[in-house]
Amino acid sequence: MPYMPIEDYGIIGNMRTVALVGMNGSIDWYCSPNFDSPSVFGALLDDGKGGRFQIAPVAGEVRRKQFYWPSTNILVTRFSHEDGIVEVEDFMPVGFAPESRSYHQLHRRVRCVRGAVRLRAVCRPAFDYGRHAHEAQLVDGGASFHANNLHFSLSTQVPLQLGEQGAVTTEFVLEEGQSRTFIFQFDGQRRPEAAPVSEREAEEEPFQRTVKFWQDWLGKCTYRGRWRERVERSALVLKLLTFEPTGGIIAAPTTSLPEVIGGSRNWDYRFAWIRDAAFTVYAFVRLGFTEEAAGFVNWLERYVDKHDRAGQPLPTVFTIYGEPVAAEESLSHWEGYRGSAPVRIGNAASDQYQADIYGELMDSLYLYNKYVGPISYDFWVRLRRRLDWVCANWQAPDEGIWEVRSGRQNFVYSKLMNWVALDRGIRLANQRAFPGDVQRWIRERDAIYEEVMTRGWSETRHAFTQYYGSEDLDASVLIMPLVFFMAPTDPRMCSTLKAILENPRAGGLVSDGLVYRYPPQPRVDGLPGEEGTFNICTFWLVEALTRAGRANPAWLDEARLLFERMLGYANHLGLYAEQTSAQGQALGNFPQAFTHLALISAAFNLDRTLGSK
Repeated sequence: MPYMPIEDYGIIGNMRTVALVGMNGSIDWYCSPNFDSPSVFGALLDDGKGGRFQIAPVAGEVRRKQFYWPSTNILVTRFSHEDGIVEVEDFMPVGFAPESRSYHQLHRRVRCVRGAVRLRAVCRPAFDYGRHAHEAQLVDGGASFHANNLHFSLSTQVPLQLGEQGAVTTEFVLEEGQSRTFIFQFDGQRRPEAAPVSEREAEEEPFQRTVKFWQDWLGKCTYRGRWRERVERSALVLKLLTFEPTGGIIAAPTTSLPEVIGGSRNWDYRFAWIRDAAFTVYAFVRLGFTEEAAGFVNWLERYVDKHDRAGQPLPTVFTIYGEPVAAEESLSHWEGYRGSAPVRIGNAASDQYQADIYGELMDSLYLYNKYVGPISYDFWVRLRRRLDWVCANWQAPDEGIWEVRSGRQNFVYSKLMNWVALDRGIRLANQRAFPGDVQRWIRERDAIYEEVMTRGWSETRHAFTQYYGSEDLDASVLIMPLVFFMAPTDPRMCSTLKAILENPRAGGLVSDGLVYRYPPQPRVDGLPGEEGTFNICTFWLVEALTRAGRANPAWLDEARLLFERMLGYANHLGLYAEQTSAQGQALGNFPQAFTHLALISAAFNLDRTLGSK
């Protein structure tokens, strides 16, 4: 079958892994047991070889609709045609102990709402990114799959039969009021037990407990402003991307969804970037989810901190267990989404020097100390050592927030975030009376400020630029007023905003309200192909305009217009990928934490500012 648009997917998950479920009823991406485990279903990246689990009506003309059970991550796909209406409810049970049989399950409950509907189910795994063949067997109450010492099982009361390429299939008819459940389960290195006999244990209890878990969790959200439904959906996405056992937060649950269709801008985002995770903590704190913020700090202290080497830069990205990310490799046997090769696993960004991460890290810890709980002295000692390292190394060039592969530069954003690191360290030391070389930190912080204002500013463009000596704009400088580097109404900031708001043909970065992260051409990143607009940058522009709009009402109006226009580029479930194409389609890994946390921040500050008018 042809590839579906990226925006035609929803996600379900259990805070250890997720699955992407298409509007056609097909699970086309699922790694188990964890986010970064090899894929089990991977048709998203190779329609023929990747494997899928599809349940759909056997009919010609079918209308499809997809939505979430209210205030949950339980996904409902509704199929309507002339014979009737059927719904597939997809979810992963949450709130169960690791020893529970529900812990590693994926549930698909099919209900006939009206009429009588014939359905077909095909479960065809492709283990280890399709690199290992497997054996499928029919067993009492379902089927089992064995590959490379791993076992998975499919439990159902619907009779199954073996199909091609290690698949199991079935066709069945449901009449109004009837339902059937399919439970796909990771069994690890043991053979699965017999299928459960209690319908409540197997089906109803996990559903009810999962509904209660998500609704109870979302009930803690303190946001009551405009766009509440969109903010809450973004919070639910961020929660799904949090690895519950350690507190690590991944950038996205997919790999190699292209930034350019048919191109090579395809990366593995199933890891925890210090930058992304730290920004996510800000979003959680803003919404009142302090436990998630505490989980991230726990991940830093227990897992990441053991790789903090004196005299060495902190790695940019880690696994969900706080370990170094595996070397980047290509899966040459897969064609990639719509022929966009290569498919990559691992990420070479782990070898890059990205100096900005210290700013995001210290900002998140400053917020944690202010709103969640006190930073311990022992943790402070390690942070203090890192601040001293920043003092000695901030002048060095780096690969920057956009992870360019064309060589290091003195990126303005990196210098700015080094200023943030020292500024937040100074504030922490003063607020907690922590010992440290505060006078040195102040001197270096002020030196960074002076340098950014001189070397990062272009008199030609009347704007801050991408790196020292460049005349190109970069949307990352929009964060200056957000981190209190500069007043949002400072003449230089206002001039930079005006420059960025211009169309790319006039040297700006904004096209119909959407923002490129840097000029589409020429490219500083050393990679071929023209990417789409960058969603987080659009929300950064909204927030920068919001703050400047306190003194300029026209910009506040513009901020609201841009924000509400950007809401229209979400998919039918309120989910965003990394980028938006010129045709309005989702590009890049999906859904992306960066985009959703920026939505939350922009909505929070825009709503607060509008409320104070």
